[in-house]
This record gives sequence, structure tokens and C-alpha cells, in this order.
Amino acid sequence: MSNGWEKWWFGLTSCLFYAVAGLLLGFVLKSMGVGVAYAIWAGVGIAFVCVASVILWGQSFDLAALGGIALILGGILLITLKSSVVLQ
Repeated sequence: MSNGWEKWWFGLTSCLFYAVAGLLLGFVLKSMGVGVAYAIWAGVGIAFVCVASVILWGQSFDLAALGGIALILGGILLITLKSSVVLQ
């Protein structure tokens, strides 16, 4: 949405959100391995970008996209709720 930084406030907001995400990732790494935490972070990011593309730009999902997002979210739930790689 920044259109190559023509609308600088969108780019600056994006940088702010990345900084907050990095800070929160640092807190998560106290109780979770870096590989798992990064995989969850990336998966959630992909799902959020897909949802944002529908809301902001009117893109539509097909069945494969919906299935992929469901698999990402299912994998995140499986890892966080049932896996022993999450430190207690």
C-alpha cells in the first residue's frame, strides 16, 4: 500500500509492526526453540497476509488457498498444544 514509499506512513507503519514482532519473538524464545518459533511466526504471517489481501484488495480465495491456510493453522495448533518441542 505504500506504493514504493510514496505513501510513507504505510511503509513506516510496516517497519513499526516488524519491530514489535521481533520484540515479541524475543519473549517467545524464552519458552520455545527458535526453529519452531520461527516456523509458527512465518505460518501465522502467511495466513494474516492472505486474510489481509481479501480485506484490503478484494482478492478471493479458492479451495486450495483455504485448505492451505487451514493446514497452516492446524500445524500451529498441533505444535503448540501437543508437541514436546515447546519448553515448559
